[in-house]
Amino acid sequence: MNKVGIYVKSILIPVIVGGVVGIIISRFIDYEVLQKPFLAPPGFLFPVVWTILYILMGISYGILKSKGLTDEKTDLIYYLQLVVNALWSIFFFVFDWQLFSFLWIILLDILVAIMIYVFYSKDKLAGLLQIPYLLWILFASYLNLAIYLLNR
Repeated sequence: MNKVGIYVKSILIPVIVGGVVGIIISRFIDYEVLQKPFLAPPGFLFPVVWTILYILMGISYGILKSKGLTDEKTDLIYYLQLVVNALWSIFFFVFDWQLFSFLWIILLDILVAIMIYVFYSKDKLAGLLQIPYLLWILFASYLNLAIYLLNR
């Protein structure tokens, strides 16, 4: 596969996963009626931010893939964090498991930190492109816990 094809595939996979999850959870999202903590962004911001993060995620992985720097460990951490990411939204919105979702997002925080380390060790830019993702999910962790505490 040529480099353009690698990047297109690498970007489309997380964007499609995010889109499918968005469709699954769309009728369950109750964000606007929840008690929210200080700094909670408006609901319309989430799809915009996530789309950008999924694109960055795909570019980052595409950098490694196009340079032949992926291996079993890289693929495992990348796809594992993507699955954990997708399941968080389902746990939080569909099943309304806010406390479990908080514990789950802590797992995601750890996986993304590991992914950044692995990616950065292979290509600095690929690792650095994941920093906004880590910052966002750390913020999402705060929101998740605060929403749980405020809405028990």
